[in-house]
Amino acid sequence: MDEVSISEDTVKTIVEKYHGEKSALISILQDVQKEYAFLPKDALSLLGEEMEIPLSRIYEVSTFYNSFSLVPRGRHLIAACAGTACHVKGGPKLRSRLEAELDIECGETTEDRMFTLEEVRCLGCCSLAPVVKVDGDIHAYLEEDKIPGILDNHRKEWRQSGEN
Repeated sequence: MDEVSISEDTVKTIVEKYHGEKSALISILQDVQKEYAFLPKDALSLLGEEMEIPLSRIYEVSTFYNSFSLVPRGRHLIAACAGTACHVKGGPKLRSRLEAELDIECGETTEDRMFTLEEVRCLGCCSLAPVVKVDGDIHAYLEEDKIPGILDNHRKEWRQSGEN
């Protein structure tokens, strides 16, 4: 995977949005992750300098919360539910189909950084099982044959947005 180019101006703008408040560190990390799809080391170093926070403290917060990633993630985060209701109603088949369609294993990111596939214990919508969440969208009562269309829609949106 290609290295990510970190913009010092982008990091400064994010910090300035929160007036450099140390108490806003989690929000700042969320914005940095949204910008780069993960928390690059160079961006964290810049944050430390800008906010006058030791890098060790920034790593402490970054590694404490599951929502943060220190490794590159795809533009689209796919969460395959492995909770009891989803498991009983076909969740493992959905995960296998996603792995096959994306040509990756759970916990990996596609070569083009379009998708990251993760397994989660529960998405909190058991009555809609089986479910898969793509970004913030819950796909309820999901059937295997719907997966290619869902992935294609996200690929199409990405192409139309002009991102590469």
